[in-house]
Amino acid sequence: MKKCIIIGASSGIGREIARLLIDDGWQLGIAARRREKLMETQQLAPDRVSIREIDVTDSSAAESLNYLINSVGGMNLFIYSAGIGWQNRELEEEKELATVQTNATGFARMTGEAYRYMARNGGGQIACISSIAGTMGLGPAPAYSATKAMQQTYLEALQQQANQRRLNIQITDIRPGFVDTDLLGHAHYPMMMKVADAARLTLTAIKKRKPAATIDWRWRLLTRAWKMIPKCIWRKMKIS
Repeated sequence: MKKCIIIGASSGIGREIARLLIDDGWQLGIAARRREKLMETQQLAPDRVSIREIDVTDSSAAESLNYLINSVGGMNLFIYSAGIGWQNRELEEEKELATVQTNATGFARMTGEAYRYMARNGGGQIACISSIAGTMGLGPAPAYSATKAMQQTYLEALQQQANQRRLNIQITDIRPGFVDTDLLGHAHYPMMMKVADAARLTLTAIKKRKPAATIDWRWRLLTRAWKMIPKCIWRKMKIS
């Protein structure tokens, strides 16, 4: 049976992916900080969904991940969809450090543990949701864009290492643009995507085993254009 672990499955893209995989017959282990939200998803298929309350910033989170994997009976696919972020022009210390703790430290803790598990158990696929914010430094959200860039580089390095070690591990980096989720407070942003569309495109990229996928096509065009802008000009641009 296909077995997947999703970190950050209480809301947003992670929760919607869980629903789609349930419909597709997968055995799931879902985790997040909000247990009550996980229980709502579990009710869709109680016999195929295990839950675990996990805070990725906690030092015991990797141990909890292994507990969840064992309760599912293994793991073929690992999806990391946890994360926080704000626009923080004033560089409030609490927000910057919390973003780093979750999006960098927590990300490395959980993704690294998933990688080690797959290295020991014959391989699998690791898919992490980073962001188009990781493609360039964005002034309104320094810690967010920096940690997303870290995630993208980390994932690239993991794939290189897996290839060098001849491990059967496929890495997929999902880079969405603005998605109507709790993270954005359901505010209006340009080219906003619906959660259902983002989740569907994410699963398509995972099934195609793409190394990296920017979703959707509008954001692919925009980020390509970003990368063509000279750094000396980018540093002077005003981004709202």
